Amino acid sequence: MTLLSVFAFSLVLTDSLRAQDRETKVRNDRKNVEEEGRWIYNDLPKGIAEAKKTGKPLLVIFRCIPCEACAQLDSQVVAKDSAVQRLLDEFVRVRIIQANAMDLSLFQFDYDQSMAAFFLNAEMTIYGRFGTRSDQTESDADVSVEGFGAALEGSLALHKGYPANKSLFAAKRGPAVAIKVPEEFPNLKGKYSSKLNYEGKVVQSCIHCHQVGESIRLVSRQPGKSMAEEVLYPYPHPKILGLILDPKERARVSEVTADSQAEKDGFQAGDDILSLAGQPLLSIGDIQWVLHNAGKTERLTAEVQRDGKKIKLPVTLAAGWRQKGDISWRATSWDLRRMTTGGLLLDSLTDEERKSAKLEENVLALRIKHAGEYNDHAAAKNAGFRKGDIIVELDGSSAPLTESELMVAMMNGKRPGDKVPAVVLREGKRMELKLPIQ
Repeated sequence: MTLLSVFAFSLVLTDSLRAQDRETKVRNDRKNVEEEGRWIYNDLPKGIAEAKKTGKPLLVIFRCIPCEACAQLDSQVVAKDSAVQRLLDEFVRVRIIQANAMDLSLFQFDYDQSMAAFFLNAEMTIYGRFGTRSDQTESDADVSVEGFGAALEGSLALHKGYPANKSLFAAKRGPAVAIKVPEEFPNLKGKYSSKLNYEGKVVQSCIHCHQVGESIRLVSRQPGKSMAEEVLYPYPHPKILGLILDPKERARVSEVTADSQAEKDGFQAGDDILSLAGQPLLSIGDIQWVLHNAGKTERLTAEVQRDGKKIKLPVTLAAGWRQKGDISWRATSWDLRRMTTGGLLLDSLTDEERKSAKLEENVLALRIKHAGEYNDHAAAKNAGFRKGDIIVELDGSSAPLTESELMVAMMNGKRPGDKVPAVVLREGKRMELKLPIQ
């Protein structure tokens, strides 16, 4: 056996073991949760029936089992963490590990999350959402079991006041959708059914939440038209406005970024944001829901508790506010890279790296961290781009761009089949290449 064939065999074996591990995780999750008996597993209708019978609110958690992000929080919740155990007893608890058959008119959330929670009642009135992610890995700055407990407490209070407070929740449910369930998206149709295949390869039968986000982007792409900002920049994080929130609380401001819009609007550290645009807030995720559905420019009203008093503050959304967000970490950006960079993963040079490459501060400087090698993701590599190249000019411009800004510019400014002139630095020498748009 040649060295090359040994290497190829090792890659196949590694992929096989990885797939087996994912299969094991998914099967063990069902086994362990069902044996423990506290959660209704992958059966929303059963959960709804139980909520109607008991009068309890519903807690519906969507969890992508193979994904590592949020695994720590998930284990704390499912393993009956003492901080939330008493609160969980007050809910009908439903755990769903698939996007197959997901009601897209009801369960609208940031599909790049690997764990998302909904607090509802038996009438499918949504009290709120929980789950925030701003990086590829789980971050203590986004979620915590304490914050989850605070959201549980808040939703119980809202449930106790129902139906007298029903009008507060009208905007918690999103707009009507043309495609009712994920398996009806054109790119997924015929590949998946409404149920997981536990008799065969269960992981391959599962629609992941990020695939829903990718599918929404694909059906939103129309030649010659800019893609809607809410599709390109979904669920904006409040930190782009200068609001740094405490993940251990519902919506408490821990810091206000200097010279930010939030500072101009009057927010202070310690403020508890009770509602935004009239919607009661249970978590950072609820703020993201309001921002996701906001306009290109808008002036929202926040009800804030400060020093024991309730006050109202504006939340000003100026032109271009969404574009301050970073979308490069998102799983859905993998497919966006296929379309806009030919499969390139890019990273901005640091100040020191710029100096080393003899590049000024205010010019384009994106290093290729990885060039895709398979199928459509190999388009840029096939066009001559290589790992380590520094893109210093694109489409005749050397204006600085982040990876997120570049992807959006190519998505909205180019069409599939276009070849965009690019200049890269490779070992200090300039090379002219063509970036393929797909």
